[in-house]
Amino acid sequence: MSYKGSYIWSLRRQVGSRKLLVPGAQVLLIDAEGHGLFQQRADTGVWELPAGSCEEGGDFTDAAVREVAEETGLRVARDDLVAFGTLSDPQVRTLTYPNGDVTHCFALCFVARRWAGELSPGADEVRRAVFRPLDAPPRPLHPPTEVVLSMYERFRVEGRFQAR
Repeated sequence: MSYKGSYIWSLRRQVGSRKLLVPGAQVLLIDAEGHGLFQQRADTGVWELPAGSCEEGGDFTDAAVREVAEETGLRVARDDLVAFGTLSDPQVRTLTYPNGDVTHCFALCFVARRWAGELSPGADEVRRAVFRPLDAPPRPLHPPTEVVLSMYERFRVEGRFQAR
């Protein structure tokens, strides 16, 4: 689904650019070499992980599956998603978009090591997508993505769900 017609789009028509509290998901796809998939945003040029908001009637996992498909062309199964953390820190997750819209995002962060399909970035949202070592992501990196990568590293080392 494109932004136009989405749940957030319908809310924006009512409240304008006012700050919205938005639940959503971020997905770290890791290939066989241990590299993560990063995508460059079409609107700002920063690099980030596939991510997006929940839609009415859906849950965090639905959002993760849908956003990976829309933004990368890849298909990930619900059962292949492992939740490793949640990021809702307003200092990190309050975002102002180029059009002035403001959101405070509450993201459930997933990792997946299996998927199907060919990498085909969604041209309306993504300029390009690349697999890179997690300790050498492309720059400039979206600040929340930096935090998610550090949370994933702690999860990997400690084996504990991360919350920030």
